[in-house]
Amino acid sequence: MNKRFRWFVVVAFVLFSASVSATNGYWSHGYGPKSKSIAGACVAMVFGAMCAASNPGSLALVGDRLEFGAALFAPKRGFVADDNALGPPIGSIPPGDYESDNDIFLIPHFAYNRMLDEKSSIGIAIGGNGGMNTEYDSAVFQRFANPGDPTTTPSSPTGIDMKQAFVGLTYSRRLNDEHSIGIEPIFAIQSFKAEGLQPFQPYSESDTKVTNNGTDISYGGGLRLGWLWQVNDRLNIGASYQSRLYMTEFDDYAGLFAEQGDFDIPSNFDLGFSYKFTPEVTFAFNYQRINFAEVATIGNRSDVLFVPGGEPELGCNKCMGFGWDDVNIYKFGVQWQYQPDLAFRAGYSYATDVFKGSQALFNVLAPAVVKRHFSFGLGKKLEGGSEINLAFTYMPEEKVYGTNPNTGGITGQTGHVYMDQWELEIGWATAF
Repeated sequence: MNKRFRWFVVVAFVLFSASVSATNGYWSHGYGPKSKSIAGACVAMVFGAMCAASNPGSLALVGDRLEFGAALFAPKRGFVADDNALGPPIGSIPPGDYESDNDIFLIPHFAYNRMLDEKSSIGIAIGGNGGMNTEYDSAVFQRFANPGDPTTTPSSPTGIDMKQAFVGLTYSRRLNDEHSIGIEPIFAIQSFKAEGLQPFQPYSESDTKVTNNGTDISYGGGLRLGWLWQVNDRLNIGASYQSRLYMTEFDDYAGLFAEQGDFDIPSNFDLGFSYKFTPEVTFAFNYQRINFAEVATIGNRSDVLFVPGGEPELGCNKCMGFGWDDVNIYKFGVQWQYQPDLAFRAGYSYATDVFKGSQALFNVLAPAVVKRHFSFGLGKKLEGGSEINLAFTYMPEEKVYGTNPNTGGITGQTGHVYMDQWELEIGWATAF
């Protein structure tokens, strides 16, 4: 590996310090502009080196390739607290529309694939699973504070900032003319900080490790496996599975997250096909499942009642999480090779609900409710073997309405969380 390549890998990884707020839960809908332009439906496409993030089995067919680029990601997210709280047992949220600051994020990507011989390759891909970011310029939970305990007075702003990035090292091999496989060890790193959650400290088994402890770092890894079957000249079938990524604990937030700060990255799998209706037009379909509920911090219910002097509800093994469900995602894409050097692409995806309305209270910190993605893009080949790819994705607003036993007494204060997003990504690639 030459010096320039090593330098670029380091810089690309460092750039992931930019916060993101992803689109399927906190999962990216695709990796690289080619994938995103067809809504991520690329598990059975031979699209490039970034496809290792979806199916490492395709890389033996890609050839020698270098790719990098960046996306501008713009989420609008927040929540509305209704003015109908009646005698809350602990507190309520002051009525109003709360919109998070920080609306533009830069998200880079990088990938490299090198053929070892005619049948096998090694590669590296650097990308992001996503993250969560909210920053409300007020003390959202001020009415939850205990007037007799100044340590429960919340600071401002209120919000969280979680970032995730991965480095995948892929070995891919073509077994015969039809089948290829890939194995990708993954190293992941994530960071987290929380602010303004002081009112919940008395309900934690580690009250000094709930909020305002700065940025904590967690790291770990797992494995992705992929398979691609070229059935004939028109039909490809692809599948991949990523194990749960086991991460070190967020020690500084052991009193906030279930299982004393554990925040593993859940397993997921993809299954799909691509079909060439004509030599120029290819249709692709993916089914993806993300097993959010297998991680206690993510899946444990959040609609628990905080009782002063009662059992801890934060930090323990069975304590509250974000109440997220496993998510099923259906992705559709089409590519039209209009000319040998120009391709147009479009896609649509639909995801099931990440969480129900009864889980909405703590999810004002992570209002990941987007379900639909409309995408399009193009690819232009340049002289010398390089190419430029563009992708634009629009994610229309979704809302989740609900209430919580801690807000507004017997009837419960109502409200809703909301989010919409758009993203523009550009990437450069070259074969060598």
